[in-house]
Amino acid sequence: MSRRSPLFSLSALTRAYRRNLKAFARATKPVRAAATKPVRAKAVAVSRALPKAAPVARTPRKPLPASGEWIAGIAPGPAGARRFHLYVPPGLALRSGEKLPLLVMLHGCGQTGRELAASSRMNRLAVRHRFLVLYPEQERLANAHGCWNWFDRRSGKADAEAATLLAAIDLVARRHPVDMARVAVAGLSAGASMAALLAARYPERFCAVAMHSGVAPGSAESAATAMAAMHGRREGHLPDPPQALAANGAVPAPLPPLLILHGDADHVVSVRNAAATAELWAQALGARAGPMRTLQRGRRHAVRVTEYKARGRIQVTLREIVGLGHAWSGGAPGLHYSDPAGPDASAQVWAFVARQFKKV
Repeated sequence: MSRRSPLFSLSALTRAYRRNLKAFARATKPVRAAATKPVRAKAVAVSRALPKAAPVARTPRKPLPASGEWIAGIAPGPAGARRFHLYVPPGLALRSGEKLPLLVMLHGCGQTGRELAASSRMNRLAVRHRFLVLYPEQERLANAHGCWNWFDRRSGKADAEAATLLAAIDLVARRHPVDMARVAVAGLSAGASMAALLAARYPERFCAVAMHSGVAPGSAESAATAMAAMHGRREGHLPDPPQALAANGAVPAPLPPLLILHGDADHVVSVRNAAATAELWAQALGARAGPMRTLQRGRRHAVRVTEYKARGRIQVTLREIVGLGHAWSGGAPGLHYSDPAGPDASAQVWAFVARQFKKV
């Protein structure tokens, strides 16, 4: 049997290395893609350490808005590089010197940023109200199931990911007309918990934070304790107060106002987490709960609303949505982690965020 010479093998390895290098260069180069490109969902499994919320997401039937830009990029940070997509509304070039608000949207486990964009339809609101939307992407090397590691503070992974997300925001702000005085962060499930951690560690950087179906950061230290916290089964454990999560141990700035949305039929993340998070955040801001009221429009899910005020201002708003499971309320139909029955979480998130922007 003939054998290939070492010279032949070396040449083949060299060619393969060059091909891989070119592919990596193409992948890391910012790409501008038409916003009309339809979303392709990928089959993913949910982490064994976390309960399964739903099977593989279906391909969204409707594309992103027909106007504007969908820009891909990569941001390096303490946790390594993270990909992101930025949605830029149309007509930006027509208004020279304009600075736009930025809303950061963090996806949940078993989900991608593009899928959250399709489900929430936040980009449509961005067109109407003229703001930028940033969708960071968790790497599967960091978490095999695409979960943000909000709970893993013991190893430093959670704090490193929060710092990397902040680096992504700064990178986008250097390349695009972002008004850094008007930045907010929102998320779903694990993304909601990471959004709260990000706002607690860097409160001076955000005007508002919105959590949809998440757990308070500081409620867990590992995947196992995260699962217990998600189910509301950590009796006797007192979560770290939000102000204790500040970066570098510095005296933190006041926490930004918080909006919490959570379904009372959520069997993945117990609705008990919503009230617990609201109480923690309110205590840090010196806010007290007002009377609960119930709202309902048409056939949409009813909502129990509790507002926590300090010095005459609403600091925390808790919205418990009757009959909603583990899904984005009022999301696009036909998608997992999305309930079209409403009410419209995206409209509520933006209305809450916009009120805080007006105070800047």
